[in-house]
Amino acid sequence: MSEATARIKINKLLENAGWRFFAEGDKPANIRLESVVTINKSHLDALGDDFDNTTTGFIDFLLLDEKGFPLVVLEAKSEDKDPLVGKEQARTYAKSFKCRFVILSNGNLHYFWDLQRGNPNQITSFPTQDSVGHYSKFEPDPKRLADKPVDDDFIVLSQRPNYQSEAAYQSENERSGFIRHHKLRFLRTYQLKAVHALQKAVSEGGDRFLFEMATGTGKTLTAAAIIKLFLHTLNARRVLFLVDRLELEEQARKVFTELLSSDFQTVVYKERRDDWRHAEIVVTTVQSLLFNNKYQERFSPTDFDLVISDEAHRSIGGNAQAVFEYFVGYKLGLTATPRDYLRGVDTRAANVRDPRETERRMLMDTYRTFGCESGQPTYRYSLLDGVKDGVLINPTVVDARTEVTTQLLSDDGFVATFTDDEGEDHEEVYKQRDFEKRFYSESTNSLFCKTFLENALRDPVSGEIGKSIIFTVSQSHAASLTQILNKIADKMYPGRYQSDFAVQVTSHVKDAQQFTIQFTNNNLHGFGNVISTYRTSKARVCVTVGMMTTGYDCPDILNLGLFRPIFSPTDFIQIKGRGTRRHNFLDLLFDAERRGAVTAPDKTAFKLFDFFGNCEYFEEEFNYDEILKLPARRKGPGDGEIDPVVLEDTYEHLGRDILAGIKVEEIGVEGMKIDRMFFDQFVEAVKEDEVVADAIEAGDWERATDHVRREVLNKPEGYYTLDKLRKAVAADRRITLREILEKAYDIIPRFKSRNELLDEEFAKFVAELTTDQSSSVPALETYFKAYVNDDRVRGIIDRKQFAELATNPVLSMGDYENVPDKYRTLIPEYVKDYVSLNQFAS
Repeated sequence: MSEATARIKINKLLENAGWRFFAEGDKPANIRLESVVTINKSHLDALGDDFDNTTTGFIDFLLLDEKGFPLVVLEAKSEDKDPLVGKEQARTYAKSFKCRFVILSNGNLHYFWDLQRGNPNQITSFPTQDSVGHYSKFEPDPKRLADKPVDDDFIVLSQRPNYQSEAAYQSENERSGFIRHHKLRFLRTYQLKAVHALQKAVSEGGDRFLFEMATGTGKTLTAAAIIKLFLHTLNARRVLFLVDRLELEEQARKVFTELLSSDFQTVVYKERRDDWRHAEIVVTTVQSLLFNNKYQERFSPTDFDLVISDEAHRSIGGNAQAVFEYFVGYKLGLTATPRDYLRGVDTRAANVRDPRETERRMLMDTYRTFGCESGQPTYRYSLLDGVKDGVLINPTVVDARTEVTTQLLSDDGFVATFTDDEGEDHEEVYKQRDFEKRFYSESTNSLFCKTFLENALRDPVSGEIGKSIIFTVSQSHAASLTQILNKIADKMYPGRYQSDFAVQVTSHVKDAQQFTIQFTNNNLHGFGNVISTYRTSKARVCVTVGMMTTGYDCPDILNLGLFRPIFSPTDFIQIKGRGTRRHNFLDLLFDAERRGAVTAPDKTAFKLFDFFGNCEYFEEEFNYDEILKLPARRKGPGDGEIDPVVLEDTYEHLGRDILAGIKVEEIGVEGMKIDRMFFDQFVEAVKEDEVVADAIEAGDWERATDHVRREVLNKPEGYYTLDKLRKAVAADRRITLREILEKAYDIIPRFKSRNELLDEEFAKFVAELTTDQSSSVPALETYFKAYVNDDRVRGIIDRKQFAELATNPVLSMGDYENVPDKYRTLIPEYVKDYVSLNQFAS
């Protein structure tokens, strides 16, 4: 029975991959069953007892190529056997039929084996005939890869092959200008060492590699060198570059195109769904491939010979691991988070409550995935290495404590220390009920902003506040801080800024992603506000929650503000990394006379303002470079106000005492510890419930959710309610009970945000468009998302009161007019028929 069941499953897997048991029209059958094979007696010893000294055998499935010749031997085993037990038997069959490829399967577990490349690779679906056919023409040679000379001009030779013979390069006086003008990218010494370390690992039989390189050290440039190495030595036909965030997708495509376009084509998968096979480098987000299991429907396991995972521990976590492992071949992981960064965590304790312990486990999984169980990556280049070599800059950490921000995750709760009127120190401990909302008063925010601006590094050319990024708790917190900063700037610099000194850059703000690009390119709201010949952004501060953390490259950042607690070590490292890159500010000044007057044009420092003791939390005894004593509690004349605080003789910070003036605000996406604990307790409760477990295992979600509603929710034991659970996970929409149970049972890695759901719904809609409407996709997307996501827009469209769009901030009249006529009616009809609006409710 076990063997018959395995056969049924294998038959289905073959059919799903397009293999045919019978001819279909003009397409002949390409599966031959129970083929008799004569065994060469010299192979009998390797087969052991499998053949009882017989000289013939039967191949379970022989898969044929398009010309009808043997292509793949498929050896089937019963479900109760490991398919690898048939390895030697299948090898002998394959050699007899001169087949290079073998599939080993028991119906549940499968391996694909290229006999020319080493060991079998586990796969989750069977490759197609076309994919294996192309793969069969590909003959990798690890020795060729390991022996390939790679020097510092390895990338430059792709950018400008004859650069050495050009007169401008040969002239020592003109060489630096020539390199800068043509944007030639020579590999640094440590980047070369990374490439050579991988070559050494390949020579030793390795096929999985991990580069642990600090933010700002050029991981993408190093990856480009690795990609060229594999493609040039014919050890890869096609490379998949996986990222975990949408903005990194375009960034990677741009870099690879700039560096390698003369040799190879780079595409973003979602933009080239139908002809991605014509490119050698395919860039995509993990989420794009996970959506509707697209990676299994659109790709074969043999489609890519090298898979690179950017920010590896993020892009291979949870369900994303299935995408990464789906493809056979070489695997390279890139990460900026060193495993030993979490040295303060007790690795022996099963302390799942501590977010550092959770990330430690994720990093451990990352190291195991890339064959680095010992904790030593293939190559490591740390922040300290970069600082020592003059490549990176360490932060000057400014410890700016208030009465409300001290030890973040005390065992007893959130501890706030303050001094009373008599000078005595007191501690205030905030328990679980206090964490359901996050408290920020206007005076607290004003004090943070005042302290930041008063101590921020200045631009060495214009004397303005240096370009800065502030990280906040939530979207509304970002909005409040942006308003306060612009008010202060208006007082400090009358007439210079028109509410564009600080800009909110969060997902709810239209064109936020474009703002980040403009800030890097120094044209956010214009440039040259102080010196017309100096190209630096008019906007000086971007206020965000998490958009500008991972992979954001803006080397002239001088100040970072942590206006929120941070619980993820990875987030902390990434945020800190936004300021570590070096920069020469004269590159942006186009006035020879002024250039001579700038005495310190090089960026040699940046400030990290830590208002929440994050550095101390992550790095134990942190040696702060600068400690600021913020105003202690003082009563004003009779009403509890603190004394006015004056900034540069211009701005008065009045406001009430910080603790006395507390107001509540919803927490951000990272949540608070107590919220996560509340959700974890719920997870434990439902996992212990056998009725729920049985129902979910059987796929009976109606029974599972009904039981939880009746027997778990609103009970005095834990008093779990849907509202409290939604708050605990900081969801920005009305997640369903089923989603909560799916997360509890690890069926989904996380809750999708409102924006992700919008992207998915639009992707379903746009998949039905004809090619003649492809140019209208941006306009359709704006219209579609506005109609789904905004009640007021729906009302205007449904009532046909289009004149109201003239003042609508979400969908303007211009946006509406850009939509082709037929879609103005079609999209609302489609949404009403196919989109559940309830999932987008707050």
